[in-house]
Amino acid sequence: MVASPFTNAHRLQVKSLYKRMLTNTLNWTIRRDVWREQAIEIRAAFERNRNVTDPRAVAQLLQQGEAFLTATRHPDPYIPPLMPGGTKWERNAHPPVTPMVDHLNPHHDGPPEKSQQPVPNHH
Repeated sequence: MVASPFTNAHRLQVKSLYKRMLTNTLNWTIRRDVWREQAIEIRAAFERNRNVTDPRAVAQLLQQGEAFLTATRHPDPYIPPLMPGGTKWERNAHPPVTPMVDHLNPHHDGPPEKSQQPVPNHH
């Protein structure tokens, strides 16, 4: 087994670019059968450049891929409903953790005594 000249960070960068390209293509193409053909083309493009070992050529390919992704980014991408930004995100907010009534506040001890009640003004 031949050791790879690239680091694990490089692999993660390539995988991330690949996944973002697939997701962006799916945002543009609703039908999965059409998207599948496009996904195969994207995979073939990545496979064609799999054995490139020159670091400058690899950096240029990644830069071209990022530029293509930026240029073709969908203006309104699909966001799963429960994810941040989705249609159901924080729809039913949790109640506050603090008590609704502060029982230590003297104004919440009960009804005021007769001497503290305001006197009605009858003019």
